[in-house]
Amino acid sequence: MCGIVGIVGKSPVNQIIYDGLTVLQHRGQDAAGIVTIDEGKFRLRKANGFVRDVFQEKHMQRLQGNMGIGHVRYPTAGSSSSSEAQPFYVNSPFGISLAHNGNLTNAADLREMLFKEARRHINTTSDSELLLNVLAHELCESQLRSLTSDDMFRAVRRLHQKVRGAYGVVSVIIGHGLLAFRDPFGIRPLVLGQRETELGVEYMVASESVALDIDGFTLVRDVAPGEAIYITENGELHTQQCFDSPTCVPCIFEYVYFARPDSTLNEVSVYGSRVKMGEYLGRKIKKEWSDLDIDVVIPVPETSCDIALQIAHELDLPYRQGFVKNRYVGRTFIMPGQAQRKKSVRRKLNTIEVEFKGKNVLLVDDSIVRGTTSEQIIEMARDAGAAKVYFASAAPEIRFPNVYGIDMPSPNELIAHGREVEEVADLIGADELIYQSLDDLVAAVSETNKTLTKFETSVFDGDYITGDITQDYLDSLDSARNDSAKVNKPKPLDTGLEMHNEGSTS
Repeated sequence: MCGIVGIVGKSPVNQIIYDGLTVLQHRGQDAAGIVTIDEGKFRLRKANGFVRDVFQEKHMQRLQGNMGIGHVRYPTAGSSSSSEAQPFYVNSPFGISLAHNGNLTNAADLREMLFKEARRHINTTSDSELLLNVLAHELCESQLRSLTSDDMFRAVRRLHQKVRGAYGVVSVIIGHGLLAFRDPFGIRPLVLGQRETELGVEYMVASESVALDIDGFTLVRDVAPGEAIYITENGELHTQQCFDSPTCVPCIFEYVYFARPDSTLNEVSVYGSRVKMGEYLGRKIKKEWSDLDIDVVIPVPETSCDIALQIAHELDLPYRQGFVKNRYVGRTFIMPGQAQRKKSVRRKLNTIEVEFKGKNVLLVDDSIVRGTTSEQIIEMARDAGAAKVYFASAAPEIRFPNVYGIDMPSPNELIAHGREVEEVADLIGADELIYQSLDDLVAAVSETNKTLTKFETSVFDGDYITGDITQDYLDSLDSARNDSAKVNKPKPLDTGLEMHNEGSTS
């Protein structure tokens, strides 16, 4: 899961992109990058680390230009090498830079096609570099001195025919403009915004609407599945549907966990959907678990706070904050190895003992993936004096690997895979374990947008919407991405590349 931003402005956009990336930091904490176009040349800065660490004043001063894109990276495979940081660029045709959120499921076939047919060399293991080269190849096929909007849209149409998987994309083309597009199923989010300035209208595309808000842009709408948005360097907006039969099947985990609560995706308030998750789960507990002697409802911060508050309301029970979160520790879910995740939980959370001592507590979390965090949180509650610890998950059992850009690759690392609920409860040490049903989760998210009739829910039901996922593919993904395959190399704080004669900044 990554975060992307793209802007065509009337004045320098470096600060706008930076601000947008800071509010998308939750989508990726491994690396960050910005590309701008200045006087017909790329200005690029990318490196491992948080946005605030990657971009210092000297870098921002060099990132001149009125058009650019940005990216925050969340790795799903291999080591966290700075060579995998985005955006990527190619020199031909014209000069294209691209940033991508998602995961391509036919990457091996694309790599072979690019080598044999397009004679293009791929320098990293990133499928984003593959996507960039597919786009460049399709634009090269136009064999024109300049590209019109129709040429752009034809290239995206051909790309959709070749590429499979989930992708939200922003790219900039020197001498032309910004091209953004979304996969035909709309699995990954992408929104369009605009703002009026004294110099004219500026346009922005981003993974979440919150990135528009921070920079004073108004949300116009979601980029439709299969649609391409082309904004010329002069600020002319062109849009076109580039797929014959698109359908909106967004990833439901965006609402459960990834997106910020103040974002709106696919015309659904993330905050509102989480309140509804709490409403549905509270009703289920009230109906099916009425015998539980719960004294207090406590969230596992922070995604589940709104959910837990609504559960407490439904059950007419006190809601309390029993954990204090250290906001300066990264997400354990994103960390590349199980050992590192285990070490970080207690650095991340601490208990307020008075809220646990002698009480039967209902802990509420957004989901249970590997179970490592849940087990340690329950242990912390018992250490703080809880008499009984019940655990509720706002998401159903996660039993299947994700192939569309979320780090849930190996079924053997998923605690609910091949196990009954009672077995999972025993493993994490809960007195009782309650999961949201998939039907209720879908109902909670779609309640404010009835046009959303289907979601990408493969981690719960094993139904892969792109229709191209085989067991061989899942086995190869498991081999490449499970914890034993991940390499934890030291991350340099200040590495990367400056272009246009700026030299190395390491």
